[in-house]
Amino acid sequence: MTKVLSVGGSIVVPEKPDTVFLSQFVSMVKEWLSEESSRKLILVVGGGAPARVYQNAYAEVSAQTGGDSAGDSADWIGIMATRLNAQLVKASFGSLCPNEVVYNPTEDIDFKGRVLVAAGWKPGFSTDNDAVLLAEKYGAKTVVNLSNIEKVYTDDPRKNPDAKPIDSISWKDFRKMVGDDWTPGKNCPFDPIASKKADECGMTVICASGKNIANIKAILNDEAFVGTKIG
Repeated sequence: MTKVLSVGGSIVVPEKPDTVFLSQFVSMVKEWLSEESSRKLILVVGGGAPARVYQNAYAEVSAQTGGDSAGDSADWIGIMATRLNAQLVKASFGSLCPNEVVYNPTEDIDFKGRVLVAAGWKPGFSTDNDAVLLAEKYGAKTVVNLSNIEKVYTDDPRKNPDAKPIDSISWKDFRKMVGDDWTPGKNCPFDPIASKKADECGMTVICASGKNIANIKAILNDEAFVGTKIG
């Protein structure tokens, strides 16, 4: 039984690596895996603060030097940030994760351990899409998307005080909210490209807070949870 978590970079590295979260998360996953020998977990790690800091620096330099900030450069910078963060997560699981960090989710992967860690692949989408591709490869019908928001809202609650949390939403309605286009560093509950793919595959996505360790374990155990179910 393989479960897939898309772990937002803002959870792993909000400003600098969150060692308290990582320690609690790794301990919880180890406990969950030990409860049943057939359990495996795939973690796809996002870019977080390093991606934002370096993408902003690139935009600033391009503006000052008359450089071309179009193209794939900003996406590649974000991808490299995901790879650094993913190496940290992989190392934190030690012998449970013997595989190298996965960069291409479409390649043949000999999943040797109990945990597999993946990072960004190529420009055009976020690590959410890599999570959907890996879920499809390993027959997982649900992707758990962990970020710094507890639920999906009808609008950005930081800008609109009338925004309301959503417990459950169809792919059709969710995709109307996020649109169909991806831009590097885009901040939305689940990447539009990943949403299209998950919709086509008939997958469910659960959006939940990455900081609530007990809630993540409840989701892994298919128990009642706090979050938003899409699909």
